Amino acid sequence: MTHVFHRQLGKELPLAVAGEGVYLFDDSGKKYLDASGGAAVSCLGHGDPDIIAAIKAQLDTLAFAHTGFFTSEPTEALADLLVEEAPGDISAVYFVSGGSEAVEAALKMTRQYHLERGDEKRTRFIARRQSYHGNTVGALSVGGNVWRREPFNGMLIETTHIAPCFAYRERRDHESEEEYGQRVANELETEIRRLGPENVAAFIAETVGGATAGVIPPVKGYFKRIREICNEYGVLMILDEVMSGMGRTGTLFAYEQDDIVPDIVCIAKGLGAGYQSIGATLTSGTVYRVFRKGSGLFQHGHTYMGHPTACAGALAVQRKIRDGNLMGQVRQRGEELAQRLHERFGNHSHIGDIRGRGLFQAIEIVEERSTKKPFDPKHKLYASIKSLAMDNGLICYPSGGTVDGVSGDHVLLAPPFIVSPDQLDEMVEKLGVAVDSALGEAGVT
Repeated sequence: MTHVFHRQLGKELPLAVAGEGVYLFDDSGKKYLDASGGAAVSCLGHGDPDIIAAIKAQLDTLAFAHTGFFTSEPTEALADLLVEEAPGDISAVYFVSGGSEAVEAALKMTRQYHLERGDEKRTRFIARRQSYHGNTVGALSVGGNVWRREPFNGMLIETTHIAPCFAYRERRDHESEEEYGQRVANELETEIRRLGPENVAAFIAETVGGATAGVIPPVKGYFKRIREICNEYGVLMILDEVMSGMGRTGTLFAYEQDDIVPDIVCIAKGLGAGYQSIGATLTSGTVYRVFRKGSGLFQHGHTYMGHPTACAGALAVQRKIRDGNLMGQVRQRGEELAQRLHERFGNHSHIGDIRGRGLFQAIEIVEERSTKKPFDPKHKLYASIKSLAMDNGLICYPSGGTVDGVSGDHVLLAPPFIVSPDQLDEMVEKLGVAVDSALGEAGVT
């Protein structure tokens, strides 16, 4: 019996013992193609010698120094690199240990920003349905996934959730994509007015919807309208790029492709590529200057923020992405993956949508393509697909509740940036087998 308090109890997990490139190996020698990078984390794959060497070198020099007393060379260098690479007025980086912490910091940063400016009434946050922002209390509060929130509803912070930009599910037949985007974006203005602009602190959204809806890219013009609304009402715009950022969609920051700049952006996962635990909350110069000219103190902190070893690992990751021109490869491989998915599933009677950006792709599984009707949740197709894929040596990221937090199934793919065309073939072939097998076990033809 294990003494580890695993997330899912009573389930025996394989014991991972090694990783090489896009593959992981268990203690029986079985080989698994990591088609989702875990949870869109391992963007450089496993066992990269350059990243490991950078971490070892930092350990030989300085493993840890608390940021209440010191800064460190890798911490400063990583912040410089991120600010240099970020489009727009992104000027400061607050390091944490993961995505939930990055979002939590963003929420508290937003509240204190308004206090520093004398806007004491601005306490309300607006987010989107079917979003996921993390598992700490604040992050879970702004998240919009029904299933994840339900056990903790009594202790969550009051948050308003408006419609996501989910064109496959919510665009009306007569609407162009741009008209649809403007319509759903304008829900933000309606909600700000309902709450009273003087009460609203920020709007938070995933730039590209991730785990709980299955990679939903925004339509053209959606975020530009969101930015206009936030500017008009003095509401901060927070973008959560914990999953979609750091090159996953083909540009280092996902928001680059939507021609806007947020006030605060949260990153993690691909920042350190899984080699160390790290995340960050980046702010605009406008936000940062309010703190500098005001109290000069952000009333927040964690023991391991700015950890030298984590920052050294992340710095090596980001330099490798930049110097190796991996963004071009992500875009190329992303097109190739999308093409393979369309070839395999485009005419599949139970695949309703294939969507994504770069090496961030998903398929949505439906009972009826014509009506987009999801399968009854009792089938737990997403769980069957995950299990069958693992049996066949494929790690993918299926989830349920795609449509409304209860119904709907999708499979998310986020392979390492170093994936080869042949490995894409292997990935899609094994995914096809898993999907068809799961449907067969559920009695679906």
